[in-house]
Amino acid sequence: MENLKNVAPLADFDWDAFENGSAATGESHESLVAAYDQTLNNVHEHEVAEGVVTNITKREVVVRIGSKSDGIIPVSEFRYNPDLKIGDTVEVYIENLEDKKGQLVLSHKKARASKSWERVNEALENKEIIKGFIKCRTKGGMIVDVFGIEAFLPGSQIDVKPIRDYDVFVGKTMEFQVVKINQEYKNVVVSHKALIEAELEAQKQEIISKLEKGQVLEGTVKNITNYGVFIDLGGVDGLVHITDLSWGRVSNPREVVQDDQKLNVVILDFDEEKKRIALGIKQLTPHPWDALDENLKVGDKVKGKVVVMADYGAFVEIAPGVEGLIHVSEMSWSQHLRSAQDFLKVGDEVEAVILTLDREDRKMSLGIKQLKADPWADIEEKYPVGSQHSARVRNFTNFGVFVELEEGVDGLIHISDLSWTKKVKHPSEFTQIGAQIDVKVLDIDKENRRLSLGHKQLEDNPWDVFETVFTEGSVHEGTITELHDKGAVVALQYGVEGFVTPKHLVKQDGTKAQQGEKLEFRVLEFNKDSKRILLSHTRTFEEGPAHEARPEKKRAPRAARKEETVTIQNQVASTSLGDNDALAALKAKMEKGE
Repeated sequence: MENLKNVAPLADFDWDAFENGSAATGESHESLVAAYDQTLNNVHEHEVAEGVVTNITKREVVVRIGSKSDGIIPVSEFRYNPDLKIGDTVEVYIENLEDKKGQLVLSHKKARASKSWERVNEALENKEIIKGFIKCRTKGGMIVDVFGIEAFLPGSQIDVKPIRDYDVFVGKTMEFQVVKINQEYKNVVVSHKALIEAELEAQKQEIISKLEKGQVLEGTVKNITNYGVFIDLGGVDGLVHITDLSWGRVSNPREVVQDDQKLNVVILDFDEEKKRIALGIKQLTPHPWDALDENLKVGDKVKGKVVVMADYGAFVEIAPGVEGLIHVSEMSWSQHLRSAQDFLKVGDEVEAVILTLDREDRKMSLGIKQLKADPWADIEEKYPVGSQHSARVRNFTNFGVFVELEEGVDGLIHISDLSWTKKVKHPSEFTQIGAQIDVKVLDIDKENRRLSLGHKQLEDNPWDVFETVFTEGSVHEGTITELHDKGAVVALQYGVEGFVTPKHLVKQDGTKAQQGEKLEFRVLEFNKDSKRILLSHTRTFEEGPAHEARPEKKRAPRAARKEETVTIQNQVASTSLGDNDALAALKAKMEKGE
């Protein structure tokens, strides 16, 4: 309390004025209000005014309007202008003259936006260079803050060089030129590339004017595409087509060059009007054919890698830029039409024999089948007539089966040589593709590389036995299996079939025999060569000696006789006599002479 002894009110303080609301200075309330209004320069809310930057912190920019009124604006609204400093004049939008804290509320962003469309249109019309802040990435380019408007910067307009990393531009302030405005949708497109193209255009004209075909220049790989490589020659671009990268085949240009690589190129051609420059890299090295071993000749063996496949053959690179074709016909001794992909694939390392060599036209044909012996060279010794072998079924035709004994050795089994007794209408009834089948060599056609083969010849001919069993005049029991207008087919013993004409189907009671009936039949005719047996039921009960079983009659025309006969075929798949116990036993008795 001792400290309060020296405290006293001001002697000249106007207590009456204080009570009436006047300031301590004695000024009237009205004068103070007038002074405050003068400080604000008569600014109003929701208007744009100019202010001076008085302070800048990490988060805020302090702007003074008039002589004493300060407002605070977030520093983020000035990202487009990194050079902002104290004393700069900026436009502000007055949102509120006094908030709850008594502060002036300002916005630089809204001030810019209020005049943004007018300014951005002026920039387009005057081709003005403006500054913008790159806010973020978007599909196909970047979003740029220009006068408070979000403008689009296409990726192709960032620089004259292809951009590989867009993220490095985010957060940067750069100079731009407005190149397009869509008034309806309020879309703005800007370009940075346009600012440097004019300068580059002049450089291009100067460089192109000095170009000459055959000139060798140093360049930098600018862009790599599927069809070639763009090279920067120092302000002008040239294209090295993929075919001019290397004397060898190139599937991807990145196999030869890398991004930003410096290398020498030769000018192949150029067009001053279109500003197109064709470059080459492989032309700086000798052609591989010119460096090919002079001693290489037809018949020599070479090694290489398959680089391209086609149905008709494979291209093998025996040295970079030196290729030979292996035609599919030179891949195997087989005569079957096949695709080259059945033998080789891209990337295979192969050894081949040179078949033709044309150094002038730079062509070479190769073969790989020549590395193996021709199987037909000693065909008579390996597959002599009468020898038996196992073959693989390759394909069918209506007249037989084509089989392969080994690669390059084919043969044909005629449909008539499949079975002695089975009636084969199509080979697929007898075997299947890919199956193994036993064969016997019947004939050799070395010139056409064909073997005639047989399957039934592996077994005895059962018709030699049938000839002694089904003698003319003999009677046998049989069952009618088929019945039609021209007669009936009768199943006899041992799996043999016979044919009966309609008039010989009449039974003793005058009725006609029906399908499924089991009756006795007399043999009227037996023909071993054509494998046919002609039968009659009627003759089994008609009077007359056995030798009269076939009364004399006029010889019918060939066509009529053909209708009355049938080829006797077995109903089972087997052709072996040993597969039929009854027939085997019969054969054994005959051999003993019983």
